[in-house]
Amino acid sequence: MILFIREIKESRELMKKSIIFILSVYFLQGVIHNLGHPVTPSLVEEMGINDYMFGIFFATMSFGLMLGGPLWGSLGDQGNKRRYIVFGLLLYSFGQYMFGNVGNQYWMVFFRFVSGFGVAASAALLISVLICESETTNRTKYIAWSVAAFTIGASVGYFIGGEMGSNEVFTDMLEPNLYGNIFLIQAVANTLLAGYVFVGLKRINTLGVADLNKKPNIFQGFKDIKFLDKTLVIFLVSLTFISIGMINVSKFMDVFLIDKGYTTSELGTFVGVTGIVSLISSIVIVPLVSKFKRDMTIMIYIQMLSALIIYFVFRSNEIMLVLYTVFMIYVIFKAVYGPLEQNYISSHASNGKYGTIMGVRQSFFAIGFVIGPLIGGFLYDINPIYVFDFSVAMFILGGVLLLFVKGRIKKTNGGQKV
Repeated sequence: MILFIREIKESRELMKKSIIFILSVYFLQGVIHNLGHPVTPSLVEEMGINDYMFGIFFATMSFGLMLGGPLWGSLGDQGNKRRYIVFGLLLYSFGQYMFGNVGNQYWMVFFRFVSGFGVAASAALLISVLICESETTNRTKYIAWSVAAFTIGASVGYFIGGEMGSNEVFTDMLEPNLYGNIFLIQAVANTLLAGYVFVGLKRINTLGVADLNKKPNIFQGFKDIKFLDKTLVIFLVSLTFISIGMINVSKFMDVFLIDKGYTTSELGTFVGVTGIVSLISSIVIVPLVSKFKRDMTIMIYIQMLSALIIYFVFRSNEIMLVLYTVFMIYVIFKAVYGPLEQNYISSHASNGKYGTIMGVRQSFFAIGFVIGPLIGGFLYDINPIYVFDFSVAMFILGGVLLLFVKGRIKKTNGGQKV
């Protein structure tokens, strides 16, 4: 009995260390993977590339995410998640360096795809490792922490990237190839992150492998989609619409503020504040919300209220004032929605299939990231406000589909509230 108790204590201690390590990877990914975002609009402008190409670049990267999610997720479930995460990160490093330095818009599109395909590995498999290392009762909390870690890291990355793009100390050091060198720094930092993951994941007992003796099938993740529960499929389609709205707000707000005359440094500072708000929300609000056990209802309200907020914010004449006040409510909603939707999707995974289900989730999420910027780029060329109105419509449509999901769940559970 004493040995049994000791084993439980050691297991819990290992669990804590593994969770801390995974959260640190999320934070570092957030920092590194967002270094180039604040300067991408300026890079596009400097090269004389049309604004709609900004949307195409991001859509192409998302297309890589869409294809890579199920593939990497399925491979990871069949053994050695660490290998695929590290390889994917190295692929992302190569793609990002080439994107910033190739000097040709068509090759930039190709290397953006390479980046997206590579980073899909960590997007699908890191969350599956976190789920496998989490107790069921704490899963939503840990997912919220991972979202918070990535978000605050992204804010730091935006701030650093913005400073490198506009601060005289950095520009003097990095010129004449300012933007290319920023992407070089990102690639080197991400390669070091791959080494950190290679060493750190080796010590973690990564559970959730379906069958170590099964030959890996790169198409299995796509084949599994047709066997998904219909209610989950409707939920995933709603996720696609919602991701369209979220990505257009996020990415075209960058371009919108730059066009309004704000600097990359001011943009980075604003994103830094949103990261702090998101962090506080994930740590304080998400655990409170999860106790209500009404996740679906809360997600519906979040989408409808988000639509109202976005409609109002980008029509304001005092854009910065409204962004630092009303828009922060949207940031809170977004921070709450992420862990709730990921927890719901993970609850549909059988043992040993967490990587696959989260890879499929990543694919549906990335579909929105493909469609959104493609449509958004052309809408922005016509009238910038149309992009945000389109996001409003997507939030409403996603919320309506969640209503259908809620109805199906209530019918299955005999009228129980969800």
